[in-house]
Amino acid sequence: MATASPRSRGRTCCAIAPAVDELLAFYDYPAEHWVHLRTTNPIESPFATVRHRTKVTKGPGSRSAGLAMAFKLIEAAQPRWRAVNAPHLVSLVRAGARFERGVLIEREAAA
Repeated sequence: MATASPRSRGRTCCAIAPAVDELLAFYDYPAEHWVHLRTTNPIESPFATVRHRTKVTKGPGSRSAGLAMAFKLIEAAQPRWRAVNAPHLVSLVRAGARFERGVLIEREAAA
């Protein structure tokens, strides 16, 4: 394995440093949800069926036909989508609960 020169490591650190909070935000969510957050393109995956079908049929024809086709294809594909791990934690995330390294941080009781 090749090692990076000290000079390139310095440039890498300078490039990453301003975005450290965004890079580490992954750990501010429950560990059970990390598998869902690791996906490279969560928006594109559900539309793969639609993209494939529109290529096969050489386009939908009209805009309204395209919307109807996309809706029906996504509706038909929905049962095959992977369910969220630990769905009970979704409400905690939405409510603003704090997680650190994937573990829920209990709030201290007000004295």
